Amino acid sequence: MRRRDFFRNGSLAFLGTALINPGIGQTAARTQKWSGKTARNIIFMVSDGMSNGTLQMADALIYRKEGRHSHWVQLMQQQGTRRALMDTASASSIVTDSAAASSSWGGGKRVPNGSLNVNADGSFNKPILQKFKAKGKSVGCVTSVPITHATPAGFCVNSNKRSAMEDIALEYHKLRFDVMMGGGVNIFSADKRKDKQDVFSLFRNSGFKVVRNRQEMLSIPATNSAPVLGVFHGESLPYEIDRRNDAALISNTPTLAEMAKTALQQLSRNKNGFVMQIEGGKVDWAAHANDAAALLYDQIAFDDALKVAMDFVNNNKDTLLIVTTDHGNANPGLFYGSKAGDNFDKLQSVKHSSDWILMGITKDNTAAQVRERIEAAHGIGVSTEEAGELLKRYQKLDSEGIYNSYKLPFRELAIMEQKYFNIGFGSMDHSGDYVELTMFGPGSENLLPFVKNYELHNFLLKAAGIMA
Repeated sequence: MRRRDFFRNGSLAFLGTALINPGIGQTAARTQKWSGKTARNIIFMVSDGMSNGTLQMADALIYRKEGRHSHWVQLMQQQGTRRALMDTASASSIVTDSAAASSSWGGGKRVPNGSLNVNADGSFNKPILQKFKAKGKSVGCVTSVPITHATPAGFCVNSNKRSAMEDIALEYHKLRFDVMMGGGVNIFSADKRKDKQDVFSLFRNSGFKVVRNRQEMLSIPATNSAPVLGVFHGESLPYEIDRRNDAALISNTPTLAEMAKTALQQLSRNKNGFVMQIEGGKVDWAAHANDAAALLYDQIAFDDALKVAMDFVNNNKDTLLIVTTDHGNANPGLFYGSKAGDNFDKLQSVKHSSDWILMGITKDNTAAQVRERIEAAHGIGVSTEEAGELLKRYQKLDSEGIYNSYKLPFRELAIMEQKYFNIGFGSMDHSGDYVELTMFGPGSENLLPFVKNYELHNFLLKAAGIMA
Protein backbone atom coordinates (compact mmCIF):
# COMPACT_ATOMS: atom_id res chain seq x y z
CA MET A 1 0.00 0.00 0.00
CA ARG A 2 1.29 3.41 -0.90
CA ARG A 3 1.92 5.76 2.03
CA ARG A 4 -0.67 8.33 0.95
CA ASP A 5 -3.32 5.60 0.57
CA PHE A 6 -2.58 4.40 4.08
CA PHE A 7 -3.18 7.87 5.47
CA ARG A 8 -6.33 8.23 3.39
CA ASN A 9 -7.87 4.89 4.28
CA GLY A 10 -6.26 3.73 7.50
CA SER A 11 -6.77 4.53 11.14
CA LEU A 12 -4.16 7.28 10.99
CA ALA A 13 -6.53 9.29 8.84
CA PHE A 14 -8.91 9.50 11.78
CA LEU A 15 -6.09 10.46 14.10
CA GLY A 16 -4.95 13.20 11.77
CA THR A 17 -8.48 14.58 11.52
CA ALA A 18 -8.87 14.49 15.28
CA LEU A 19 -5.74 16.57 15.76
CA ILE A 20 -6.87 19.14 13.20
CA ASN A 21 -10.39 19.31 14.67
CA PRO A 22 -10.03 19.20 18.45
CA GLY A 23 -13.75 18.74 18.98
CA ILE A 24 -13.99 15.46 17.09
CA GLY A 25 -14.91 12.37 19.04
CA GLN A 26 -15.62 14.12 22.30
CA THR A 27 -19.09 12.65 22.63
CA ALA A 28 -17.89 9.15 21.76
CA ALA A 29 -16.50 8.30 25.17
CA ARG A 30 -14.27 5.25 25.29
CA THR A 31 -15.75 2.25 27.01
CA GLN A 32 -13.73 1.12 29.97
CA LYS A 33 -14.33 -1.47 32.64
CA TRP A 34 -14.18 0.32 35.97
CA SER A 35 -12.49 -1.58 38.76
CA GLY A 36 -11.21 -1.04 42.27
CA LYS A 37 -12.44 0.92 45.26
CA THR A 38 -14.36 4.18 45.14
CA ALA A 39 -13.03 7.42 46.61
CA ARG A 40 -14.79 9.15 49.49
CA ASN A 41 -12.83 12.35 48.84
CA ILE A 42 -11.26 13.89 45.72
CA ILE A 43 -8.54 16.56 45.69
CA PHE A 44 -8.07 17.97 42.18
CA MET A 45 -4.94 20.13 41.89
CA VAL A 46 -4.20 22.41 38.94
CA SER A 47 -0.97 24.29 38.32
CA ASP A 48 -2.52 26.63 35.79
CA GLY A 49 -0.48 27.21 32.63
CA MET A 50 2.31 24.85 33.64
CA SER A 51 4.45 23.75 30.71
CA ASN A 52 6.67 20.73 31.30
CA GLY A 53 9.69 23.02 31.44
CA THR A 54 8.17 24.76 34.45
CA LEU A 55 7.77 21.47 36.30
CA GLN A 56 11.35 20.44 35.50
CA MET A 57 12.95 23.76 36.43
CA ALA A 58 11.07 24.02 39.72
CA ASP A 59 12.22 20.52 40.59
CA ALA A 60 15.79 21.42 39.65
CA LEU A 61 15.67 24.64 41.69
CA ILE A 62 14.48 22.74 44.77
CA TYR A 63 17.01 19.94 44.28
CA ARG A 64 19.99 22.25 43.82
CA LYS A 65 18.91 24.39 46.77
CA GLU A 66 17.63 21.78 49.25
CA GLY A 67 18.93 18.44 47.99
CA ARG A 68 15.49 16.94 47.43
CA HIS A 69 13.05 16.57 44.58
CA SER A 70 9.80 18.49 44.38
CA HIS A 71 6.79 16.85 46.02
CA TRP A 72 5.24 16.34 42.59
CA VAL A 73 8.27 14.38 41.36
CA GLN A 74 8.32 12.48 44.65
CA LEU A 75 4.67 11.58 44.05
CA MET A 76 5.57 10.32 40.58
CA GLN A 77 8.20 8.07 42.16
CA GLN A 78 5.80 6.71 44.77
CA GLN A 79 4.58 3.15 44.31
CA GLY A 80 0.98 3.07 43.16
CA THR A 81 1.05 6.44 41.41
CA ARG A 82 -0.41 6.49 37.88
CA ARG A 83 0.54 8.92 35.14
CA ALA A 84 -0.84 9.90 31.74
CA LEU A 85 -0.59 12.50 29.01
CA MET A 86 -3.64 14.68 28.53
CA ASP A 87 -4.84 16.48 25.42
CA THR A 88 -6.04 20.00 26.31
CA ALA A 89 -7.92 21.33 23.27
CA SER A 90 -11.18 23.29 23.47
CA ALA A 91 -14.23 23.15 21.21
CA SER A 92 -13.10 26.23 19.30
CA SER A 93 -9.33 25.78 19.14
CA ILE A 94 -6.53 23.27 19.38
CA VAL A 95 -5.09 25.67 21.99
CA THR A 96 -7.43 26.15 24.93
CA ASP A 97 -7.91 28.96 27.39
CA SER A 98 -8.41 28.31 31.11
CA ALA A 99 -12.20 28.72 31.01
CA ALA A 100 -12.73 26.06 28.36
CA ALA A 101 -10.09 23.81 29.91
CA SER A 102 -11.65 23.83 33.37
CA SER A 103 -15.11 23.50 31.82
CA SER A 104 -14.01 20.32 30.05
CA TRP A 105 -13.35 18.81 33.47
CA GLY A 106 -16.23 20.61 35.14
CA GLY A 107 -18.96 19.99 32.58
CA GLY A 108 -17.73 16.95 30.65
CA LYS A 109 -17.74 18.61 27.25
CA ARG A 110 -15.38 20.85 25.35
CA VAL A 111 -16.79 24.34 25.07
CA PRO A 112 -15.56 27.39 23.12
CA ASN A 113 -12.72 29.43 24.58
CA GLY A 114 -13.97 32.17 26.88
CA SER A 115 -17.09 30.40 28.11
CA LEU A 116 -17.77 28.47 31.30
CA ASN A 117 -19.78 25.28 30.76
CA VAL A 118 -21.77 26.86 27.94
CA ASN A 119 -21.81 25.10 24.57
CA ALA A 120 -21.62 26.84 21.20
CA ASP A 121 -25.40 26.46 20.82
CA GLY A 122 -26.02 28.19 24.16
CA SER A 123 -26.94 25.05 26.11
CA PHE A 124 -25.48 24.43 29.57
CA ASN A 125 -23.46 21.58 31.03
CA LYS A 126 -24.06 21.11 34.76
CA PRO A 127 -20.81 21.84 36.64
CA ILE A 128 -19.31 18.99 38.60
CA LEU A 129 -19.22 20.62 42.03
CA GLN A 130 -22.97 21.18 41.76
CA LYS A 131 -23.35 17.46 41.03
CA PHE A 132 -21.23 16.42 43.99
CA LYS A 133 -22.96 18.86 46.35
CA ALA A 134 -26.32 17.45 45.30
CA LYS A 135 -25.05 14.03 46.40
CA GLY A 136 -24.29 15.31 49.88
CA LYS A 137 -20.56 15.96 49.61
CA SER A 138 -18.86 19.12 50.75
CA VAL A 139 -17.28 21.04 47.88
CA GLY A 140 -14.94 23.97 47.43
CA CYS A 141 -12.13 25.73 45.60
CA VAL A 142 -8.86 27.35 46.63
CA THR A 143 -6.74 29.50 44.31
CA SER A 144 -4.00 32.12 44.24
CA VAL A 145 -5.90 34.24 41.68
CA PRO A 146 -9.43 35.67 42.04
CA ILE A 147 -11.78 32.99 43.34
CA THR A 148 -14.14 34.01 40.53
CA HIS A 149 -11.45 33.37 37.90
CA ALA A 150 -11.78 30.87 35.06
CA THR A 151 -10.35 27.72 36.60
CA PRO A 152 -12.36 27.59 39.84
CA ALA A 153 -15.42 28.92 38.03
CA GLY A 154 -15.21 26.08 35.50
CA PHE A 155 -15.98 23.61 38.30
CA CYS A 156 -18.81 25.74 39.67
CA VAL A 157 -20.94 27.83 37.30
CA ASN A 158 -22.36 28.41 33.84
CA SER A 159 -21.44 31.71 32.19
CA ASN A 160 -21.15 32.89 28.61
CA LYS A 161 -18.23 35.10 29.60
CA ARG A 162 -15.38 34.17 31.91
CA SER A 163 -14.85 37.91 32.41
CA ALA A 164 -18.22 38.29 34.16
CA MET A 165 -16.57 37.81 37.54
CA GLU A 166 -18.88 40.18 39.43
CA ASP A 167 -21.84 38.06 38.34
CA ILE A 168 -19.95 34.86 39.15
CA ALA A 169 -19.46 36.12 42.73
CA LEU A 170 -23.24 36.40 43.07
CA GLU A 171 -23.66 32.91 41.63
CA TYR A 172 -21.33 31.57 44.30
CA HIS A 173 -23.60 33.11 46.91
CA LYS A 174 -26.62 31.30 45.49
CA LEU A 175 -24.79 27.98 45.25
CA ARG A 176 -23.48 28.13 48.84
CA PHE A 177 -20.39 26.02 48.28
CA ASP A 178 -18.70 25.02 51.51
CA VAL A 179 -15.26 26.65 51.08
CA MET A 180 -14.22 29.25 48.49
CA MET A 181 -10.88 30.99 49.04
CA GLY A 182 -8.55 33.06 46.88
CA GLY A 183 -7.91 36.57 45.67
CA GLY A 184 -10.37 39.14 44.39
CA VAL A 185 -11.28 41.68 47.05
CA ASN A 186 -12.15 44.17 44.29
CA ILE A 187 -14.81 41.82 42.92
CA PHE A 188 -16.66 41.63 46.25
CA SER A 189 -16.25 45.24 47.48
CA ALA A 190 -18.97 47.85 47.02
CA ASP A 191 -16.50 50.61 46.18
CA LYS A 192 -14.98 48.58 43.32
CA ARG A 193 -17.99 46.82 41.80
CA LYS A 194 -19.92 48.41 38.95
CA ASP A 195 -23.22 47.78 40.73
CA LYS A 196 -21.81 49.13 44.05
CA GLN A 197 -23.17 46.06 45.87
CA ASP A 198 -21.43 45.00 49.06
CA VAL A 199 -21.09 41.30 48.27
CA PHE A 200 -19.04 40.63 51.39
CA SER A 201 -22.03 41.70 53.49
CA LEU A 202 -24.34 39.62 51.31
CA PHE A 203 -22.34 36.50 52.15
CA ARG A 204 -21.90 37.43 55.80
CA ASN A 205 -25.59 38.19 56.35
CA SER A 206 -26.62 34.83 54.88
CA GLY A 207 -24.54 32.77 57.28
CA PHE A 208 -21.09 32.56 55.67
CA LYS A 209 -17.91 32.81 57.70
CA VAL A 210 -16.13 35.61 55.80
CA VAL A 211 -12.39 36.08 56.31
CA ARG A 212 -10.33 38.86 54.75
CA ASN A 213 -6.74 38.27 55.89
CA ARG A 214 -4.33 35.51 56.85
CA GLN A 215 -4.86 35.75 60.60
CA GLU A 216 -8.65 35.60 60.27
CA MET A 217 -8.31 32.53 58.08
CA LEU A 218 -5.90 30.75 60.43
CA SER A 219 -8.25 31.51 63.34
CA ILE A 220 -11.23 29.66 61.85
CA PRO A 221 -12.07 27.03 64.48
CA ALA A 222 -11.96 23.38 63.47
CA THR A 223 -15.54 23.11 64.74
CA ASN A 224 -16.84 25.78 62.35
CA SER A 225 -19.93 24.53 60.53
CA ALA A 226 -20.66 27.61 58.42
CA PRO A 227 -19.62 27.83 54.78
CA VAL A 228 -16.41 29.81 54.37
CA LEU A 229 -15.61 32.64 51.98
CA GLY A 230 -12.00 33.81 52.15
CA VAL A 231 -10.96 36.65 49.86
CA PHE A 232 -7.54 38.23 50.13
CA HIS A 233 -5.65 41.06 48.42
CA GLY A 234 -7.04 43.43 45.81
CA GLU A 235 -7.05 41.22 42.75
CA SER A 236 -4.97 38.08 42.78
CA LEU A 237 -2.70 37.10 45.63
CA PRO A 238 0.84 38.47 45.27
CA TYR A 239 3.50 36.44 43.55
CA GLU A 240 5.10 34.10 46.07
CA ILE A 241 8.58 35.54 45.47
CA ASP A 242 7.23 39.02 46.39
CA ARG A 243 5.23 37.74 49.34
CA ARG A 244 8.12 35.95 51.01
CA ASN A 245 10.24 39.12 50.90
CA ASP A 246 7.63 41.56 52.23
CA ALA A 247 6.72 41.48 55.94
CA ALA A 248 3.29 43.05 55.38
CA LEU A 249 2.38 40.53 52.68
CA ILE A 250 3.56 37.65 54.86
CA SER A 251 1.37 38.88 57.70
CA ASN A 252 -1.76 39.62 55.68
CA THR A 253 -1.91 37.12 52.82
CA PRO A 254 -1.98 33.34 53.22
CA THR A 255 0.03 30.95 51.10
CA LEU A 256 -1.69 28.48 48.81
CA ALA A 257 -0.59 25.72 51.18
CA GLU A 258 -2.15 27.48 54.17
CA MET A 259 -5.43 27.97 52.31
CA ALA A 260 -5.40 24.31 51.24
CA LYS A 261 -4.81 23.12 54.81
CA THR A 262 -7.63 25.31 56.15
CA ALA A 263 -9.99 24.16 53.41
CA LEU A 264 -9.21 20.49 54.07
CA GLN A 265 -9.87 21.04 57.78
CA GLN A 266 -13.32 22.42 56.97
CA LEU A 267 -14.32 20.07 54.17
CA SER A 268 -13.21 16.84 55.83
CA ARG A 269 -15.81 17.23 58.61
CA ASN A 270 -18.50 15.87 56.27
CA LYS A 271 -19.07 12.13 56.81
CA ASN A 272 -20.09 11.85 53.13
CA GLY A 273 -16.72 13.18 51.99
CA PHE A 274 -15.71 16.13 49.85
CA VAL A 275 -14.46 17.23 46.44
CA MET A 276 -12.19 20.25 46.11
CA GLN A 277 -10.09 22.01 43.51
CA ILE A 278 -6.77 23.66 44.40
CA GLU A 279 -5.30 25.97 41.76
CA GLY A 280 -1.88 27.57 41.52
CA GLY A 281 -3.20 30.30 39.27
CA LYS A 282 -0.25 32.67 39.44
CA VAL A 283 1.92 30.12 37.60
CA ASP A 284 -0.08 31.03 34.50
CA TRP A 285 0.20 34.77 35.11
CA ALA A 286 3.97 34.54 35.51
CA ALA A 287 4.29 32.51 32.32
CA HIS A 288 2.30 35.17 30.44
CA ALA A 289 4.81 37.70 31.77
CA ASN A 290 7.85 35.54 30.89
CA ASP A 291 8.89 36.08 34.51
CA ALA A 292 11.21 33.18 35.37
CA ALA A 293 11.57 33.95 39.08
CA ALA A 294 7.85 34.48 39.69
CA LEU A 295 7.03 31.41 37.61
CA LEU A 296 9.27 29.00 39.48
CA TYR A 297 8.52 30.25 42.97
CA ASP A 298 4.78 30.11 42.37
CA GLN A 299 5.25 26.59 41.03
CA ILE A 300 7.08 25.81 44.28
CA ALA A 301 4.20 27.40 46.24
CA PHE A 302 1.88 25.04 44.38
CA ASP A 303 4.22 22.18 45.25
CA ASP A 304 4.02 23.16 48.93
CA ALA A 305 0.22 22.92 48.69
CA LEU A 306 0.65 19.52 47.06
CA LYS A 307 2.59 18.40 50.16
CA VAL A 308 -0.41 19.38 52.30
CA ALA A 309 -2.65 17.29 50.04
CA MET A 310 -0.24 14.34 50.05
CA ASP A 311 -0.09 14.38 53.85
CA PHE A 312 -3.89 14.32 53.96
CA VAL A 313 -4.05 11.44 51.50
CA ASN A 314 -1.49 9.43 53.46
CA ASN A 315 -3.74 9.74 56.51
CA ASN A 316 -6.99 9.25 54.58
CA LYS A 317 -6.60 6.34 52.21
CA ASP A 318 -10.09 6.83 50.78
CA THR A 319 -8.95 10.05 49.01
CA LEU A 320 -8.13 10.31 45.31
CA LEU A 321 -5.45 12.89 44.52
CA ILE A 322 -5.20 14.30 40.99
CA VAL A 323 -2.40 16.68 39.96
CA THR A 324 -2.25 18.28 36.53
CA THR A 325 -2.40 21.50 34.51
CA ASP A 326 -5.05 22.87 32.17
CA HIS A 327 -2.58 23.79 29.41
CA GLY A 328 1.00 24.80 28.80
CA ASN A 329 2.02 28.45 28.66
CA ALA A 330 5.04 30.14 27.06
CA ASN A 331 7.01 26.87 26.93
CA PRO A 332 9.90 28.03 29.14
CA GLY A 333 13.11 26.05 29.25
CA LEU A 334 16.56 25.93 30.76
CA PHE A 335 19.03 26.14 27.88
CA TYR A 336 22.63 25.13 27.41
CA GLY A 337 25.57 27.41 28.11
CA SER A 338 29.02 27.10 29.63
CA LYS A 339 27.66 28.59 32.88
CA ALA A 340 24.11 27.21 32.70
CA GLY A 341 24.24 25.67 36.17
CA ASP A 342 25.78 28.70 37.85
CA ASN A 343 23.39 31.06 36.09
CA PHE A 344 20.36 28.95 37.00
CA ASP A 345 21.49 28.88 40.64
CA LYS A 346 21.19 32.68 40.76
CA LEU A 347 17.46 32.11 41.06
CA GLN A 348 18.04 30.83 44.57
CA SER A 349 18.72 34.37 45.77
CA VAL A 350 16.15 36.42 43.82
CA LYS A 351 14.02 38.73 45.95
CA HIS A 352 11.21 39.96 43.72
CA SER A 353 9.27 39.40 40.52
CA SER A 354 9.69 41.19 37.22
CA ASP A 355 6.38 42.86 38.02
CA TRP A 356 7.99 44.41 41.13
CA ILE A 357 10.91 45.64 39.01
CA LEU A 358 8.89 47.14 36.19
CA MET A 359 6.17 48.73 38.32
CA GLY A 360 8.89 50.66 40.14
CA ILE A 361 10.42 52.23 37.03
CA THR A 362 9.29 55.49 35.43
CA LYS A 363 10.46 57.35 32.35
CA ASP A 364 12.20 59.84 34.65
CA ASN A 365 14.56 57.22 36.07
CA THR A 366 18.19 56.93 34.97
CA ALA A 367 19.81 53.82 33.54
CA ALA A 368 21.83 53.56 36.75
CA GLN A 369 18.63 53.47 38.81
CA VAL A 370 17.19 50.76 36.55
CA ARG A 371 20.37 48.70 36.96
CA GLU A 372 20.15 49.12 40.73
CA ARG A 373 16.53 47.98 40.84
CA ILE A 374 17.15 44.90 38.71
CA GLU A 375 20.15 43.93 40.83
CA ALA A 376 18.18 44.39 44.06
CA ALA A 377 15.37 42.16 42.79
CA HIS A 378 17.16 39.55 40.69
CA GLY A 379 20.74 39.70 41.87
CA ILE A 380 22.20 40.22 38.41
CA GLY A 381 24.23 43.11 37.07
CA VAL A 382 22.89 44.13 33.69
CA SER A 383 24.92 46.58 31.66
CA THR A 384 24.21 50.30 31.47
CA GLU A 385 23.35 49.83 27.79
CA GLU A 386 20.84 47.08 28.58
CA ALA A 387 19.24 49.16 31.32
CA GLY A 388 19.04 52.10 28.93
CA GLU A 389 17.29 50.02 26.27
CA LEU A 390 14.71 48.88 28.83
CA LEU A 391 14.23 52.46 29.99
CA LYS A 392 13.47 53.58 26.43
CA ARG A 393 10.32 51.44 26.54
CA TYR A 394 8.92 53.80 29.18
CA GLN A 395 8.78 56.71 26.74
CA LYS A 396 5.73 54.98 25.28
CA LEU A 397 4.43 51.95 27.16
CA ASP A 398 2.92 49.74 24.48
CA SER A 399 4.13 46.20 25.22
CA GLU A 400 1.71 43.32 24.82
CA GLY A 401 0.77 40.51 27.17
CA ILE A 402 -2.21 39.20 29.11
CA TYR A 403 -2.57 40.60 32.66
CA ASN A 404 -0.38 43.52 31.57
CA SER A 405 -2.77 46.44 31.90
CA TYR A 406 0.08 48.96 32.20
CA LYS A 407 1.74 47.70 28.98
CA LEU A 408 5.05 47.10 30.76
CA PRO A 409 8.05 45.61 28.89
CA PHE A 410 7.99 42.11 30.40
CA ARG A 411 9.09 40.41 27.19
CA GLU A 412 12.01 42.78 26.72
CA LEU A 413 13.21 42.20 30.28
CA ALA A 414 12.95 38.41 29.87
CA ILE A 415 15.00 38.47 26.67
CA MET A 416 17.61 40.66 28.36
CA GLU A 417 17.85 38.31 31.33
CA GLN A 418 18.07 35.08 29.34
CA LYS A 419 21.86 35.19 29.24
CA TYR A 420 21.98 35.75 33.01
CA PHE A 421 19.66 32.84 33.97
CA ASN A 422 19.86 30.64 30.84
CA ILE A 423 16.05 30.51 30.81
CA GLY A 424 14.18 31.29 27.62
CA PHE A 425 10.49 31.48 26.66
CA GLY A 426 8.83 30.44 23.42
CA SER A 427 5.99 32.97 23.60
CA MET A 428 3.81 34.91 26.01
CA ASP A 429 0.71 32.78 25.55
CA HIS A 430 -0.82 29.34 25.93
CA SER A 431 0.48 26.32 24.06
CA GLY A 432 -1.27 23.21 22.76
CA ASP A 433 1.06 20.68 24.40
CA TYR A 434 -0.02 17.39 25.86
CA VAL A 435 0.34 17.85 29.62
CA GLU A 436 1.22 15.82 32.69
CA LEU A 437 -1.57 14.08 34.62
CA THR A 438 -0.66 12.35 37.89
CA MET A 439 -3.02 10.35 40.12
CA PHE A 440 -2.79 8.52 43.40
CA GLY A 441 -5.46 6.78 45.46
CA PRO A 442 -8.70 4.86 44.88
CA GLY A 443 -9.77 5.01 41.25
CA SER A 444 -6.35 5.94 39.91
CA GLU A 445 -5.81 2.36 38.74
CA ASN A 446 -8.35 3.08 36.00
CA LEU A 447 -6.33 5.89 34.45
CA LEU A 448 -5.44 5.24 30.82
CA PRO A 449 -2.02 6.32 29.47
CA PHE A 450 -3.58 8.99 27.25
CA VAL A 451 -6.78 10.91 27.94
CA LYS A 452 -8.65 13.92 26.62
CA ASN A 453 -9.44 16.63 29.14
CA TYR A 454 -13.24 16.24 29.02
CA GLU A 455 -12.94 12.53 29.89
CA LEU A 456 -11.93 13.45 33.45
CA HIS A 457 -15.48 14.61 34.23
CA ASN A 458 -17.00 11.13 34.16
CA PHE A 459 -13.78 9.71 35.58
CA LEU A 460 -14.29 11.78 38.74
CA LEU A 461 -17.93 10.79 39.03
CA LYS A 462 -17.11 7.11 38.61
CA ALA A 463 -14.22 7.35 41.06
CA ALA A 464 -16.69 8.60 43.69
CA GLY A 465 -19.26 5.97 42.80
CA ILE A 466 -21.61 8.48 41.21
CA MET A 467 -22.99 7.91 37.72
CA ALA A 468 -22.95 10.83 35.27
